[in-house]
Amino acid sequence: MVAFYAALRAIKLYPVEHTAVQKTLAELSEIAEELRAEEGELEFRVSGEFIFINSTRLRLDLSNYATFGHILTLCKAAGIGAIHVGTKGTARDWTVLLSLLGAETASAPKDRFREIERRLRDTKIDTFELDEPSETVTDKEFNEEAKAAANRTYSQSVAVTKDVINSVRIGKTPNIRKIKRVVQGIVDQVLNEETSLIGLTAIRDYDEYTFTHSVNVCIFSVALGRRLGMSKLQLYELGLAALMHDIGKSRVPLDLLQKTGQLTEEEWKWMAAHPWLGVLVLFQFRRQQEELSYRAMTVCHEHHMKIDLTGYPRVIRPRQVSLLSKIVSIADGYDAATSRRVYQTEPLAPSAVLEEMRDNPRRGLDQVLVKAFINLLGIYPVGTLVVLDTFELAVVSASNPNPEALSRPIVKIISDPQGNRVSPPLVVDLAVPEAGGQYARTIIKTADPDRYGVTPGDYLL
Repeated sequence: MVAFYAALRAIKLYPVEHTAVQKTLAELSEIAEELRAEEGELEFRVSGEFIFINSTRLRLDLSNYATFGHILTLCKAAGIGAIHVGTKGTARDWTVLLSLLGAETASAPKDRFREIERRLRDTKIDTFELDEPSETVTDKEFNEEAKAAANRTYSQSVAVTKDVINSVRIGKTPNIRKIKRVVQGIVDQVLNEETSLIGLTAIRDYDEYTFTHSVNVCIFSVALGRRLGMSKLQLYELGLAALMHDIGKSRVPLDLLQKTGQLTEEEWKWMAAHPWLGVLVLFQFRRQQEELSYRAMTVCHEHHMKIDLTGYPRVIRPRQVSLLSKIVSIADGYDAATSRRVYQTEPLAPSAVLEEMRDNPRRGLDQVLVKAFINLLGIYPVGTLVVLDTFELAVVSASNPNPEALSRPIVKIISDPQGNRVSPPLVVDLAVPEAGGQYARTIIKTADPDRYGVTPGDYLL
């Protein structure tokens, strides 16, 4: 795919006879033939935000984000779902295919697909066989397996977190190994297929907020850490710290946590003490044979500190807020603002929260990390109810993998312009243009799910 992208870029920038073009084409031809000879076939297929080479799924991450995102966008715009390389492709064959794929045109994807097929026939190139996008049985099985695995991971994580917090509340020491297994499960799921797990964070349980919040913050933090290029071991340490960030609330009286009215000064002191109370709890954990990292204690202490060291607890001497704390602080603030709680019966729209985090310096967040977080979730995060310019209602089901199309996520249309429910929902990629280069649908605003009697989580399971 790197060679494929390099050849695409070279053909775009230089004449075909240029040395750079010939070199990248030769490299692409050689790699393709090696793969085809070794595996007996060579199929390049796109599905959702994934690219498959034969049966191997390539993961979209920070190192290949621009490359894969560009290729995905070009294939969708050209109406191509798969490319089969049947024979040894010459430099000329690849030149024609890549030139057609990268050409700027206003045609609709279906028209582009037919045009590319016709041009390949006219130039007598039989190396490639193209297929239109179609969700194969393998794709469906993968999607269903990913959703089932995400549900299991999420449910188990909430159950263990609930057990941990309740154990600490009554003076018992929780099982640290259970906690570590939960974090390992979340890290593995995010590395394998993060979309399903991030989607579950939109299914917020009002009664179980304390526990689901910790799990959501863990998921968001690990997913953001992955986008930042952290190793699996670093993600595990980050996830453990994120899951335990609010453990200090187990030492705060329940009536304060559940109070609907404004807190008194004395009550606020109790609430603001939960970061350092959490550090004490984690120190008690360290008495067990299975120790917790000191970084988890640091995050517990710092997750309400701003980058200018305001916030709480108050800082006694100069210091720098750790990277893990900055990540958890963003995840914590986002999930808290978008959740319904006892003192916040009307949660804010996810898109509005992201805008506030980006534009309001008083939030004291690291802006580089905020931008990375927005790239992770998209301008319209998963679970957002949106109104399209066609007056259809839709639920955002995935952010667009192309960083240049953050405002055009993948959505599930749940009602037609007249308000009639669409069943099953129609899945649409808003970044794919129609004939004339115009987009068939565009988001015009976000909407309150309660107003329309919609539970976005029902469309994400």
